[in-house]
Amino acid sequence: MNYKSGLIAASLALLMLGGCGDDSDNQQTDSAENAQQEGDDRQNNAGDATADPVQVVFGTGGTSGAYYALGGALKSVLEASPLVRNVQVVSTGASVQNIQNIQDGLNQLAIVMSDVAYDAVNGQNQFEGNAADITAIAGLYPNVVQVVALGNSGIDSIEDMAGKRIGVGQVGSGVEASARIALSSAGLEYDDLARVSHTGYADSVTEMSNGNLDAAFFTSGVPNSNITGLMQSRDIKFVNIDGDIARTLMDDYPYYQSYTIPANAAERYNLSEPVNTVAIRNLLIAPASMRDDVAEELARRFDEYLGSGQVAVGALREVGADTLDQDLVLPVHPGAQRYYDSREASAAQNDAEGSDAT
Repeated sequence: MNYKSGLIAASLALLMLGGCGDDSDNQQTDSAENAQQEGDDRQNNAGDATADPVQVVFGTGGTSGAYYALGGALKSVLEASPLVRNVQVVSTGASVQNIQNIQDGLNQLAIVMSDVAYDAVNGQNQFEGNAADITAIAGLYPNVVQVVALGNSGIDSIEDMAGKRIGVGQVGSGVEASARIALSSAGLEYDDLARVSHTGYADSVTEMSNGNLDAAFFTSGVPNSNITGLMQSRDIKFVNIDGDIARTLMDDYPYYQSYTIPANAAERYNLSEPVNTVAIRNLLIAPASMRDDVAEELARRFDEYLGSGQVAVGALREVGADTLDQDLVLPVHPGAQRYYDSREASAAQNDAEGSDAT
């Protein structure tokens, strides 16, 4: 979408982050040229509190999910910026719909999973022929692939699932996608299993509690309350996704990253041994057409919130400030990158001054 055309088409576009316009003859007038120049000045004037504030429609997920809770937590944080007039947090169908809404100009900010974002920018799978022009404001917490088996199941690795009864998540869900990929990386297909159960978290736990499933996949933040509940009623074990399986998986699907659930962490299952697995990172995204000053402000406000000690969403507490622009499957928005670069430069200067003082 052409930002300058959007500025000219209607003054309302100045209130949106990448609004749509048309190619009318009015673009050739002196007043249009003046509007274009004013828009350029606003876009390049990062952090100027006198620039027009924007309204942000923030796409999240279902009202009972983590994305919606995160949006609610960030609403007041982002609205504290003089460049943000209002943040409207909306419930959506999550990643795929959020990206399409940004494409359609309905959302200006959203939370998505990296696998869906990767498909979107590469125009593949559900985005074939409809590649998305989206950027990252920040990397968020990971959705961790957690594989849990009954203690007496005989399952100690993904390969051991052959001939077993496995819960793979609801049809078409991110959980099922992760299950298929993990099984495939171990050389297994659904036909190699004794039973494939397309159950959600709660139903998988019920089936395992009743002894009707040997193991199940859960792809979520850590801890998953359903797993915590299962641990209270059954002897279970976590199955590692590591070694050759993890390497194959990450080579074939670059949006996966290695992840370790630590041992002796009371807030993460209090395990006696660490669990090595993989994860898909969540992202805070915006259209590439977002004003640079707004993107810079959003990155700044989010980073400051992480360091405030007031983080209300537990999963965000494990997000390292130095990872917000690192190892992402999307390009970082230039405005957000400007903030991260300035933060890094400031930290380097403070280190140098500290060294000089000693």
